[in-house]
Amino acid sequence: METDEMSQVEEPRERPFEWWHHSHPTFAGITGFFAGMLFVTAVPGAFVGILRLLFTYETAEQLFPFVLLALALPIFLLIKRKTRRFAQFMFVGMVVTALVVLGVASLVLYFMVDA
Repeated sequence: METDEMSQVEEPRERPFEWWHHSHPTFAGITGFFAGMLFVTAVPGAFVGILRLLFTYETAEQLFPFVLLALALPIFLLIKRKTRRFAQFMFVGMVVTALVVLGVASLVLYFMVDA
């Protein structure tokens, strides 16, 4: 077999994650939105869990407002130009998640008090 025939016979191999395009226009939006959802739910929960393991209940309760320092991460992402689109969608995910949680909690409270 000649080299020309070999190059025609062999097909190029696909890499396993060829479909996962980091530069795709919706990649930053989708990952940012879900990162915001996770940020609103998991970060405060993990923070209070760690505080409760390390300190007494009263001390953990006093230190809990320091979870607001975690907002420095999305703000820093907004400042940097390369991560700005991701951070914008992260804020959207954070706001939507907070609104849904507050809305559901208020409806549950309303129906519990009304009944």
